[in-house]
Amino acid sequence: MFRRAYSTCLNGGATYSSAAKGAMLPVRFRHPCAIFFHVLRSFSDTSLLRWLKGKDTSYWQLLKIGTIFDQQHNGMETFLEIVMSTAPQEALTGTLPSTASEPVEFTWKSSDGLQLSGRDWAPAETGTDETCEKIPVVCLPGLSRNSRDFNDIARFLQASGHRVIALDYRGRGRSDWDSDWRNYALPIEENDIAAALDFLGLERFAVLGTSRGGLHALAMSLRYPASRMAAVIFNDIGPHIEMKAIHRIAATLGHKMKSESMEEVATNLEHTIGLQFPSFEREDWLKLAGQLASDHAGQIVMDYDPALAHQLASLDDAAPAPDLWPLYEKLNDRPVLIIHGEHSDLLSSDTCKRMLETHPNARLKTIPGQGHAPVLWEAETHAAVAAFLEQLQTEK
Repeated sequence: MFRRAYSTCLNGGATYSSAAKGAMLPVRFRHPCAIFFHVLRSFSDTSLLRWLKGKDTSYWQLLKIGTIFDQQHNGMETFLEIVMSTAPQEALTGTLPSTASEPVEFTWKSSDGLQLSGRDWAPAETGTDETCEKIPVVCLPGLSRNSRDFNDIARFLQASGHRVIALDYRGRGRSDWDSDWRNYALPIEENDIAAALDFLGLERFAVLGTSRGGLHALAMSLRYPASRMAAVIFNDIGPHIEMKAIHRIAATLGHKMKSESMEEVATNLEHTIGLQFPSFEREDWLKLAGQLASDHAGQIVMDYDPALAHQLASLDDAAPAPDLWPLYEKLNDRPVLIIHGEHSDLLSSDTCKRMLETHPNARLKTIPGQGHAPVLWEAETHAAVAAFLEQLQTEK
């Protein structure tokens, strides 16, 4: 019966299993995915791996089963705990498609003539369910960040069949700097993003926005209907921002732009945001340093225009904060995933709670041991994002 349930899950699992009915199982176990989910609990690590390998089960099929179960019983968190705690590394290592390619760098022109840069990960051939097409994911980074922030999550989603695009705003990453710092403004960047989407010819996509990228996603709700921007993943950002975080960021933005080594950059990062990432080891700080800085003629330089600091320095604390909740309400017709750093000083638990209460199809994933903003490196985070996106598949 377990094997029949497993097979039914892979084929869609939309109806009850006759075997489960015949066995007079409790109602909560009559869905085939529920049977699979329940039996997983009793498997040892080695026996589970042996059985799955014998069935040639891919990690992506496990995610599909989990997604179906979640739709029926809201049990995705527990399901992921079971799957991820058994053997996530073996599952991932053993099933990543060999057709996954390196990202291609591309450029496009802004309306005022700047050359802007992005990276494009082509979807890998996964060998599963060729009748459906995975939705492309557009990744938008934080204020002073760049497309390298999405390396890990992009490779993961690419391997599961998604096309992934990450953009560098003007003045960040490989994009041209603007001679006028006042152009490092949300409305101008929004036009740059729109130009990129037109250049890429994306008809339908999901947005993964980290911090400032999530603010762009809110504004994009006015420009793109659900038929175009089908879903949004907010990485530690919401309609309400805690000002203490803005002051913290403003105090360091544009400072210590040059260093002698990546080790020095890592030390600076640990000094400034170490309290928000108490679980980080030295290797984590070095990895983060490599995302934020690069070698320029033998010197390690942060990859953004230091003039960007003027954007925060010009903020008026006495001015009322803009009400972004109406923009969030515009997203009520499409699913939302909220990724929240446990130690974040920018996105509060109260804001997350309101985001869940005011949206009919919102999920929350809290990342333990991290603050603003979660780095999107962990297998558990990858699995949660992939499962969220699974509901957005379209027929080819």
